[in-house]
Amino acid sequence: MNPVLSVHDVRVKRGGHEILSIKEMAVAEGEVLAIIGPNGAGKSTLLAHLACLDLPKFGFIAFRGQRVTRSNALAVRRRLAVVFQEPLLLDTTALENVALGIKLRGDGHGATEKAKNWLARFGVLHLAQQNALTLSGGEAQRVSLARAFALEPEVLLLDEPFTAVDVMARTELIREFCDILADSGATVVLVTHDFREVQALATRVVVLDKGRVQLQGKPDEIGAHPVWRALAGSAVLP
Repeated sequence: MNPVLSVHDVRVKRGGHEILSIKEMAVAEGEVLAIIGPNGAGKSTLLAHLACLDLPKFGFIAFRGQRVTRSNALAVRRRLAVVFQEPLLLDTTALENVALGIKLRGDGHGATEKAKNWLARFGVLHLAQQNALTLSGGEAQRVSLARAFALEPEVLLLDEPFTAVDVMARTELIREFCDILADSGATVVLVTHDFREVQALATRVVVLDKGRVQLQGKPDEIGAHPVWRALAGSAVLP
């Protein structure tokens, strides 16, 4: 079976330096793949390419076995959803923020009800009519996650989604998010520097350093591996 997303001989250079070099990597249907590594490892650069926000000059990304090119990248991006560290919400209500994404993808019928359902799943339905720009960090990220899930993406890509949330709210949000993942069976790529998030959410881990894959395996295997512990640095160890 072909993976949902795959990387083939991708190399990215900036300022004359190679910041990413991935020969082969794949995201399987239904898995939660965590990409972890120290600061500057190339995690966000890799996620941007997996999300087809950037297309590599060297090598290529494939979606369901088909090479992603400039001509089909927009169509592929419409089948994905991305959540960033800072919630990118519009100056309108929380409900409209979630519903708007559905409408923009051409599915206006039932958008409001679907948006309400996902706000409820993330525990913020009571904030539906509040302006999104007045929400706390944790509330805003819950709305951002609800918006992404409401799109029913084939792959959900998360770039440090819990970092901007305070510690107490983060613990609760990760617990609830874990339950939602279990219920939805979503395919997820999670970029993080915190191994506690990996342990709570991931089914498989890729360790990145200096733009290259150093280790791959299950969370328990990676957490105990001396290579990972040597690399951890700024990454939070279990």
